[in-house]
Amino acid sequence: MWRLLLATSVMAELESRRFLQRRAEDSTPTCGGIELEPNDLCRDTVLWAAGGGKWDARAVDWFKNFESIAGVPIGSGNVADYQRLYWCAPPGGKYCGLPPCSGCSSPPCDDCFAGKPLVANLRPGCEANDTSIGCIPPETTMGYKGQHWPTTYIDGTQEMHIFLIGDWGGLDGSLDTNQGRPELIAYNWGRQPGPSVFPRSRWNKRHTEQLCSHKEFVECFNTFGEAPCIPECGFVMGVDDKPQLLVAEAFKARAALKDPQYILNVGDNFYWGGIEKTCGFPMNMLSYPAKHQFDEIFEGIYQGPGLSGKPWFGVLGNHDWGGFRFDNGWDQQMSYTWFSDRWVLPAVYYKTSMVYKDLGFDVDIYFLDTNFLDAKPPEEDPSHNMCSSKNNKPSATCSAAGGPESIESCPAWFASLWKEQKKWIGDLLPKSTATWQFVVTHFPCGHEQQFYRRLRRKGLDLLITGHRHDQELWREDDYHKNHMGVACIVTGGGGGITSEATPNPNNTIDWYGEGQYGFYDLTISKTEILIESINYNGELLLTHKVYPK
Repeated sequence: MWRLLLATSVMAELESRRFLQRRAEDSTPTCGGIELEPNDLCRDTVLWAAGGGKWDARAVDWFKNFESIAGVPIGSGNVADYQRLYWCAPPGGKYCGLPPCSGCSSPPCDDCFAGKPLVANLRPGCEANDTSIGCIPPETTMGYKGQHWPTTYIDGTQEMHIFLIGDWGGLDGSLDTNQGRPELIAYNWGRQPGPSVFPRSRWNKRHTEQLCSHKEFVECFNTFGEAPCIPECGFVMGVDDKPQLLVAEAFKARAALKDPQYILNVGDNFYWGGIEKTCGFPMNMLSYPAKHQFDEIFEGIYQGPGLSGKPWFGVLGNHDWGGFRFDNGWDQQMSYTWFSDRWVLPAVYYKTSMVYKDLGFDVDIYFLDTNFLDAKPPEEDPSHNMCSSKNNKPSATCSAAGGPESIESCPAWFASLWKEQKKWIGDLLPKSTATWQFVVTHFPCGHEQQFYRRLRRKGLDLLITGHRHDQELWREDDYHKNHMGVACIVTGGGGGITSEATPNPNNTIDWYGEGQYGFYDLTISKTEILIESINYNGELLLTHKVYPK
């Protein structure tokens, strides 16, 4: 189970004040009374709630998050307490633009955890004097870029397993979003605890004909597959409506049997747009939306024998950056590394090693960010463009987090990041003496094939990807599509978003691979890796073996 390290209230208040000081570099107020203009939208509601609303019989449902945010019971809250609630997690969306400066029951009033901001001083399990990347968050968001996460030493001579999963994190429909953001609800029954799948459009295999639009697919969810849900959507009730939960159950069941030593996660961890918080939050602090989304979509789902406490090494997907914007809380996914004893995502790109001491072999793993492929000129493809001028605010920036400074500079920023990574791994991979070398990234098999072919010549043994929402194994000898000379896996069927094609096994004409929802299980030894593709119901779909170069 994960553990949070909370600083003392004095240290937490100091961290919170430092953050406010950084935000106050210009003349914009960072806190203020309910009468100020930024609170116009919420003012009447807050005054009503603090007056008679809190005594309404339905208040326990309306203000379900009140006590955890304000630190006092609903009936004891004052105006400042309710202003704080509507700044952190506004029920019904009437967001307060400013928190109170004072007057709340559990100061500091600008945090969302009852006066106890979540501050990571030391990662769970670390020694107090350990100031390495594995224990202390970086001072700046990009501080650990390209660094080595501490090597993991694995004991024993038993069969060793690695699980692969991607595109798994559904919508958090129970999150009361702040900052004026839309709720994470796509259909009538999406306001519920835990993950809800996002319904994407479905196309034919060649992607020349749209079979089912997003709007048409939403109708299938609203009617549970009944009319006006059209047959072309390929909606399968009992599968398409809860794929993350189905895959997670199969994942947990197999983990209980196989006891994987770690998980490799290829990104798109939270749909639609990652953590619902603007980038630039301090790396040693966790925001309210990040805590809520991690609890509902990750921690509450992937637990059980063989799985709890196992490290999840991952990367960011395009939806983690924001989907069709670039300024969501991608940095908060990195921050969570130091609040958790299993989540590992310390930088936009990094490496680590696994040493199987008693079996006499090791693995070097390189984690790359390939999201430059969805960083297009601002005027292009607004639905699939993180740099979109249509979906980013004109003032959008992630300069405080070391990310793109503006919409205009966004494509060049991602292109530069990719160029930087190509040199980094091109220099490092030939120096590896490990038995196995993996690359883990988000964008799927088929991109940058000549680049990966060069990495193959330098020792790459396996490429692990996602992004396409299905399960595909590209064998080394699939010459009609695989020009890399290395086996490649697409494990994008984790169920946070609906699959590329219908999961109906009797209608596979538009399938790219062997399945739609699922994950992979690698059985690794010194001499070979057995790849097993596992369907959402636990069924074994195919197997393949790879050997070290």
